Amino acid sequence: MKRDLLTIRDLTKDEILALIDRALEIKKAGRNAKRPFAGYALGLMFDKASTRTRISFETAMFRLGGQTLFLSRGDTQLSRNEPIRDTARVLARYLDAIAIRTFSQDFVEKMAQWAEIPVINALTDQYHPCQILSDIVTVKEKRGSLNNMKVAWIGDGNNVAHSWINAAGILGFELALACPPDYHPSPDVLKGSGKNIELVEDPADAARGADVINTDVWTSMGQDAERDKRLRDFKGFQLNRSLLELCKPDVLVMHCLPAHRGEEISDDVLEGSNSVVFDQAENKMHLHQALLEKLLSER
Repeated sequence: MKRDLLTIRDLTKDEILALIDRALEIKKAGRNAKRPFAGYALGLMFDKASTRTRISFETAMFRLGGQTLFLSRGDTQLSRNEPIRDTARVLARYLDAIAIRTFSQDFVEKMAQWAEIPVINALTDQYHPCQILSDIVTVKEKRGSLNNMKVAWIGDGNNVAHSWINAAGILGFELALACPPDYHPSPDVLKGSGKNIELVEDPADAARGADVINTDVWTSMGQDAERDKRLRDFKGFQLNRSLLELCKPDVLVMHCLPAHRGEEISDDVLEGSNSVVFDQAENKMHLHQALLEKLLSER
């Protein structure tokens, strides 16, 4: 039976923990890891620009022994109004899995509904599950454990924040999100959140005592027209040295990149000794390899 990854909620706690451990095993094995999927093909359908997500998926599939095909939706018949259900069923005859990076969560869900192959959400405006799974790989790698952990999120209550909320809801770690008043996470995503998830408006309250502190760009892809307003609205939400001093001394500084240095994060913090942002970027590849291995093996 095929499995999809549309949000982190598609996984159980045990499955998340197993994926994390498997990703770290793969990283340790390096180029000696097994290549069990020779002859398999992964489609990448991307509507948004990408550096890390595209290359990490391509390299992950290559290391598993398979190959990737990159698809811009504008080069497919979807651009000429072919129904999603027709495209999905056809692609499922050619490919073994597909990862989609696009705007609409609804599009990814409809592709998963009709495609008889695993569909992976490689980013939508609503969720970014693979990013947070690879971030958690990095936290486990650096801390050795996910127990007794406080994670702070500073900035926009966006797709990355939504997936952190999903992860905290399943794994049970403490999550404090500091977002400006008009940029809170979706109420639907927060609905039913436990006491381990807290929404605050003062970044200091979120950062205080944090083991991990996260941020993301203030202006995401497709929001360029809002840039000037967002720069004003997010004033005071920069992840900088003064905020870092409120965290635990060994706090992990995370940013999914690309970063606007001097906006959401100061250059000295991004390049500082607490920063693990480039380990995060590398670990996307290992997490994607573990995820593809799981989904292709189960099918």
